[in-house]
Amino acid sequence: MKVKKAPALLSIAALSMLGLAACSDPDQASEPAPDNNGENIATESVAKFYDIDSIETQEDIAALVPQEIKDRDVLRNGASTDYAPAEFRDTDGQTPIGYDIELIKALAKVMGLSEGTTTHAEFPTIIPSLGTKFDIGVSSFTITDERLEQVNMVSYVEVGSSYAVKAGNPTDFDPTDPCGTTLGVQTGTYQHEYANSLSDQCVADGKEAIKVMPHDLNTDSVTKLIGGQYDAVLSDSTITGWAIEQTDGQLEQVGDVIESEPQGIAINKDDAQLTEAIQKALQYLMDEGILKEILDLYGAGDAALDEAVVN
Repeated sequence: MKVKKAPALLSIAALSMLGLAACSDPDQASEPAPDNNGENIATESVAKFYDIDSIETQEDIAALVPQEIKDRDVLRNGASTDYAPAEFRDTDGQTPIGYDIELIKALAKVMGLSEGTTTHAEFPTIIPSLGTKFDIGVSSFTITDERLEQVNMVSYVEVGSSYAVKAGNPTDFDPTDPCGTTLGVQTGTYQHEYANSLSDQCVADGKEAIKVMPHDLNTDSVTKLIGGQYDAVLSDSTITGWAIEQTDGQLEQVGDVIESEPQGIAINKDDAQLTEAIQKALQYLMDEGILKEILDLYGAGDAALDEAVVN
């Protein structure tokens, strides 16, 4: 993306226009963000699209699709579209883009459906809406025992967590000892749970607790980090890398990738038929190399798994 250079405030505006700091109402188009001189910043789309038409429907998999979804002819996904590069919004502030968005379209094609759509939802509301508002949830869900009690999950990528800090690490944040720091996370994510557990351990060790600051949108944390209000932000390693790239060097990763875990597609626990269809469609995309090609579009090809495992 090429934008007019300006001081730090511009980077926050540019981040917002890239879909990283998404508007609270995804159905309302965003106005171009002004720079420090009050001028509008021209931004280019960052969307990358896979040639879905090149994917062939697999009739044996299509036969597994529940009749209700066949009749609708649409696979409906719910995602918190503020987690680039997996799921976020293009510079119009509305259009969902990212590797998970392309994956939904590819799954729909394999399953013989005309369309795979993604609708924005706040992260904690997605799983409760499966089987009613959404057919599946593809929104960077780490597979955890707690989630497996609620839904079926089919693995497709493995992603670790990493800390982002302001360039130069001005607060000397130590990823091996985060006690007493202020840490931004997204509400309901694996990182939210992990940060809370770290804080509990700090207290147990007689140290100061971590001030864990959860936000519905991950990039609210990123914006506050850029503004100097937080010491660090903890998110998926792919998300950290993308945020660093898109903020023009104002952030950096500190420490190694930690707690690498598989992520999965969430499906209503009672829908064994759809679970099987998704598992087989996903395995087909893996076997054909299509999943990795989709991930490569957003620089995340190394995260691809080669086996779609249910639960």
